[in-house]
Amino acid sequence: MPTPFPTTLEPFAEDVWSVTRPQRFYGVETGTRTTVVRMSDGGLFVHCPAALDAELRAQVDALGPVRAIAASSLYHHLYVGDWMRAYPEAVVCPCPGLREKRSDLSWGPTLGASPREEWAESLDQAELTARFEREVVFFHPKSRTLICADALLNLSTHPSLATRVVARLMTNTAPGKGWMEWFAVKDRPLCRRQVDRILEWDFDGVLLAHGAPVGAGGRAALREAYAWV
Repeated sequence: MPTPFPTTLEPFAEDVWSVTRPQRFYGVETGTRTTVVRMSDGGLFVHCPAALDAELRAQVDALGPVRAIAASSLYHHLYVGDWMRAYPEAVVCPCPGLREKRSDLSWGPTLGASPREEWAESLDQAELTARFEREVVFFHPKSRTLICADALLNLSTHPSLATRVVARLMTNTAPGKGWMEWFAVKDRPLCRRQVDRILEWDFDGVLLAHGAPVGAGGRAALREAYAWV
């Protein structure tokens, strides 16, 4: 069956590309997005690695050497092993808790509130561990792009009718909106502090894992999505 998603890397902003692949979560087609950032030294930072085939690998290799891979959410780990084997020289960092969940993988250092030296000159990062995904999000100042996994679910315009119906049932009418978000946040005071930290960044676009990216107005979208915490 043909996929409704583009299967090749597409430019989003200067030195930022993404590819969206089919992915089901509890039977619902949500899709999943991998983001690739070319850092100032020419190396690549890969966020939320999705299924890796020969075509995608060739496209990635054409951009530069993969230096770092971030599995930034507890629910984005299925294909990390494939990327580890393809790029054994890259540092592969899990979000808090993922090392224990996937103890079969040889992880690098755990992601935290500060960027590692491999990407510190090109990307900033912040924790959003108050959510059950224990996520760490990233900011690319050069392109004013926020890069996240599950922090902003955006399924209301998904190509699948069934997924759009589910999104409506979840009241997911805009990025990060919906009643399920009330359950995702486990510590509201901590979430407020962490979101405020992210809002200090001057971002405009947002690349998220599930659903259409936000081309502009991303900072306002994040602020509105978390206004309730």
